[in-house]
Amino acid sequence: MAYNFSILKEEFSTITEWLQKEFSQISTGRANPALLDSIQAESYGSFQPIKNIASITVEEARTLRISPWDKGAIKSIETAIRDSGLPLSVTGDSSGIRVSVPQLTAESKLSLVKLCKEKMEDARVKVRLARQVTDKNIEETEKAEDDAFRAKEDLQKHVDEVNKKLEELFTKKESDITTV
Repeated sequence: MAYNFSILKEEFSTITEWLQKEFSQISTGRANPALLDSIQAESYGSFQPIKNIASITVEEARTLRISPWDKGAIKSIETAIRDSGLPLSVTGDSSGIRVSVPQLTAESKLSLVKLCKEKMEDARVKVRLARQVTDKNIEETEKAEDDAFRAKEDLQKHVDEVNKKLEELFTKKESDITTV
């Protein structure tokens, strides 16, 4: 009987999506609305992601325009972006907020690539943990030695496949950062 890898595949898919989201929030020197995904601003007494309380558009290559649906939220959005720790320049006016993404220096590019490597390593650790759990499960459920051996070979193929995807994501992000 073949081992069912559906739970492992789901977990690997979740890990890949997590890494993509993490990479999308790392600035490459270009304006991208995803840069603001992790920032929450106060609106009507609760904290909301900026994309839930305003429209975010790319105005120029390195400029985002945030247009809150409630103009009273401009100050709280402006404050949230400044307090986020992201290296963004924020300017508010009566109709919205302009966010400028600074030009990357050689030093900042290196630190961003290092951050991306750390995120990728975090994803790989998650993959290894999922592999260990599945490996243990195979040993417990597969009674026949041949079935267990085949299941472990399949497990390694799945692990190699997801590691290749993670590496491709990293390579693409690294290229985006260094070619700006």
